[in-house]
Amino acid sequence: MDGSPLNSALRYFEVAEANLLKLEKILAEIEDAIPQGIDFDDNSEYEDNCRSFNAILAALPKIDSWKPQISLMDLDQIAQSRLDAQELGEIDFTVSVERQISEPRRLLREYRYRFNQKRRELIRDALIELIDNVDNALQILSKELQSTSEYYKSVSDPEFDKLKEHISQIDALLGSSVSRPPRWSDLYRHLRFGQLGDLHDIITYDWPSVRGGLRKSLYGEKEPIPTEVEDLSSLVQNKPRGLVTTKLTWEHLTDNEFERLIFVLISSEKGYENPEWLMKTSAPDRGRDLSVYRIYVDSLGGTLRQRVIIQCKHWLSKSVGPSEVAVLREQMKLWEPPRVDVHIIATSGRFTSDAVSIIEKHNQSDSALRIEMWPESHLERLLASRPAIIAEFGLR
Repeated sequence: MDGSPLNSALRYFEVAEANLLKLEKILAEIEDAIPQGIDFDDNSEYEDNCRSFNAILAALPKIDSWKPQISLMDLDQIAQSRLDAQELGEIDFTVSVERQISEPRRLLREYRYRFNQKRRELIRDALIELIDNVDNALQILSKELQSTSEYYKSVSDPEFDKLKEHISQIDALLGSSVSRPPRWSDLYRHLRFGQLGDLHDIITYDWPSVRGGLRKSLYGEKEPIPTEVEDLSSLVQNKPRGLVTTKLTWEHLTDNEFERLIFVLISSEKGYENPEWLMKTSAPDRGRDLSVYRIYVDSLGGTLRQRVIIQCKHWLSKSVGPSEVAVLREQMKLWEPPRVDVHIIATSGRFTSDAVSIIEKHNQSDSALRIEMWPESHLERLLASRPAIIAEFGLR
């Protein structure tokens, strides 16, 4: 990884952040040296700090062709501006002067925000891959817990060393731009002790919490969706007419984005809880991508929780056939325990008539596992009442 493009990019980001930290620290010293009132003063340390600030600011790289244009006021300028505002006696002028004094801080905050946003974008794909690697490693390591109850013994499988390396790489990727998720310190402590009991806690408690936090940090809910319209009223005034397209542009999505769409769908829906990614997209050995619990609340019978595994198939020119259904049905056993109650096959394509017949016949049998089909037509109906998701993924 030392010579990888990602590692080189991270080094540039680290240098930029080091300069940003210097600017933030120097600016704090500059602000502390500014008198509270009107004070014409000569402060050589203040002047040196301003020179250092300007030199470091010049080395700060642009972000999307933007960088803060900051002009620091000397102490006499500040005193004169405050004196002018006092003599004028207008509150608006006084507020304007104080805002001019604090403008460098606001601009640095703006750069910090853009920097964190851009760094999250940089690490997103690598972080997704590492999360998948941790899932795979824990799936392998879980077999050690099935063969013994002596939790005080050390984990002997070499996969545990790979697990620790994956977590270390995640830690390096997060840097300071992404907050560590809940149970992060617990995860590190259990990795350090390395006993089977620690492995049990990692699988049962630490990693599910950490993984959920990491997934949330990948895609900021507060990031805007680009739009080309300045005023919605202009669209209404034109009185547009015509047919509304019901078919969504699934071809605009990658496999990973299709999987994320399904995750967003189940995460935002009432009656579903604890959504999780289970396996790398397009993994050849197993196909399930998502896990979630479906909740039924009966005022008389109580609450029923069903474990649901969702297989995401982003197929544009291929339909799900009998052979895929048969394989996926058998693969459900690999995710037990706990028992899988419902298996959903979500596809941007369709199901063949033979596949539909097989699934209907299965659901009429005495099998405890129910199979549900979510073809493109079903997904389009679901998303019709959720236009925000359509917009987020650019499906119209």
